[in-house]
Amino acid sequence: MEKINETQLIKTLNIHQKGYVNFDLPNPKNGEYLLAVFHLISGGKLNILQAAAEVAAESSTGTNFNVNTETPFSKEMNAVVYQIDLDQNLVWIAYPWRLFDRGGNVQNILTYIVGNVLGMKEVSALKLLDVWFPPAMLEQYDGPSYTLDDMRKYLNVYDRPILGTIIKPKMGLTSAEYAEAAYDFWVGGGDFVKNDEPQANQDFCPYDKMVRNVKAAMDKAVKETGNKKVHSFNVSAADFDTMIERCELIRNAGFEPGSYAFLIDGITAGWMAVQTLRRKYPDVFIHFHRAGHGSFTRPENPIGFSVLVLSKFARLAGASGIHTGTAGVGKMQGSPEEDVVAAQNILRFKDKGHFFEQEWSKIFEGDKDAITIAQADTARHVILEDDSWRGVKKCCPIISGGLNPTLLKPFIDVMGNIDFITTMGAGCHAHPKGTTAGAKALVQACEAYQKGIDIKEYAKTHKELEEAIEFFTKK
Repeated sequence: MEKINETQLIKTLNIHQKGYVNFDLPNPKNGEYLLAVFHLISGGKLNILQAAAEVAAESSTGTNFNVNTETPFSKEMNAVVYQIDLDQNLVWIAYPWRLFDRGGNVQNILTYIVGNVLGMKEVSALKLLDVWFPPAMLEQYDGPSYTLDDMRKYLNVYDRPILGTIIKPKMGLTSAEYAEAAYDFWVGGGDFVKNDEPQANQDFCPYDKMVRNVKAAMDKAVKETGNKKVHSFNVSAADFDTMIERCELIRNAGFEPGSYAFLIDGITAGWMAVQTLRRKYPDVFIHFHRAGHGSFTRPENPIGFSVLVLSKFARLAGASGIHTGTAGVGKMQGSPEEDVVAAQNILRFKDKGHFFEQEWSKIFEGDKDAITIAQADTARHVILEDDSWRGVKKCCPIISGGLNPTLLKPFIDVMGNIDFITTMGAGCHAHPKGTTAGAKALVQACEAYQKGIDIKEYAKTHKELEEAIEFFTKK
């Protein structure tokens, strides 16, 4: 049977669908368009190009029929299918970025491109795999303000990952018990403690008491260790006012600037909450937890978007860091193809995604200063410190989900760098000798990596690491 080709597919389009297809689009990367690649399998009686045209219409200006209110200008705002791959069921769609709310509104973009279209009966599979933002569009969006570089400077930690934990059990501790666990981790040598994503204002752990007790525990740990510490507080709430009240409670509790972060459950609380925090608190690390992302991002789910897409939009919105997965090393579903690609794309000034090479430059990519920034970033120099107008600052990968001290080096090897925050929960708290010993084991595993010594060899003179290896490898 002869395979159908693009020319034959074009002949099947109706007059409505033809307005959303242009295989002769001149230079899609001319700066006028946000570009997107979808995996698409048509549903019902439509072929792939007909279905793609309907997706382009629904995700931009149109509906399922031509309407009499259409104008010559509105037609210029049509998204268009400009390329297809029939073998892999891939479609490329160009969206005029002038469609989007000019206030730098990320939720507005997502409402278009992964909004109603995910519920269309014309498709049985529709997954957004990659996006590309042109410089002129990046200019309209905030990007991160307080970055991993700022946190490193505060902690005076430069040659290793930032070592963190999630307090476990994730729920059920009183405010005093929670602060005690944070203290135990910090005095063991850890840098960073975070609320788990459901932490709120439960009756057994009132929010205000938790904040005050964490402040006291942090002060004591800093005094005893001589090292700065950071705590990430979940400020997600039922409404805007309560979220801001929590932020102000933390700011007014006496914490040193840099010693606290604001965690937001970005999927469930929403993009408006993420961008509100970024705009109101540009001097605070905005920590995007992605609870709920799996319903969109898991590879076996045919409807949704990829980890890469979620992560790139988090950077665009101004998140300082977002969880990007353990690339299959930990307990959560993931792979290097998904998680490491996402991590590198939000961390680097220029990096290759699944389909697009994204340069996070707000100036012409051929400009000598843009080229210099990209080269400096590749050489792992701090960039965009005193020239922030030139590009979007980095977003930090936050790594959690089943890691323990024995898996630190394997993850670094997969990740290919040390520019991340690792937050080991049970990996520290389950240590046979408790949280402080678990933190020490994590620090020792990191020291072994830095010195190029196998952890089993290093464990011979470091008992906490030895105990961790024995415990976690027998599981």
